[in-house]
Amino acid sequence: MSSFRGKPQAAPFVGPPWYVAAAWLAVAVVVQATLVHAMAIRGVVPSVVLAVVVWYALRVDVLRAAAYGLAAGLCEDVLSATSGAAWTISTLAAAVTAGILSRGFFADSIPLAAAITIVATLLRALLFWTIMSLEGYPPGLGAMHAREALVAAVLNAALIVAATLAVRRIGPRTA
Repeated sequence: MSSFRGKPQAAPFVGPPWYVAAAWLAVAVVVQATLVHAMAIRGVVPSVVLAVVVWYALRVDVLRAAAYGLAAGLCEDVLSATSGAAWTISTLAAAVTAGILSRGFFADSIPLAAAITIVATLLRALLFWTIMSLEGYPPGLGAMHAREALVAAVLNAALIVAATLAVRRIGPRTA
């Protein structure tokens, strides 16, 4: 009778290297802060930062997704003068949720990425505006924020689908 005496093997890390993920996050934060506002549709802009967070969360374990979501949220809170910690908390929760929902699926599944992006967008908006209301944001704007969250969910899903298709088109071919 033999017994396993070695250290149990963990699944290999399949996500992007940290410097690639950090570069994508830096680019997303800059683009979000400078360019995306010119692409508003019905007063709503897609969140490039959230798309990058979901992209990363689909490829890594939940702990790494949480750390990445925390970093992304901190970046957004630093650039926003009045949000307190709302972006940090809501983006962290969206990253964890995306990481949990993607377990057992292929990371490059377009329908899965779109569906998880929609869920992450709606959860993030719900948490963000709940936190903002606890910090004293004026009440009574729930219907407007709900409409904006729904439009943002569609825009973010379209963004992640377009990005996935672009990466497939220009990415390296494996034989």
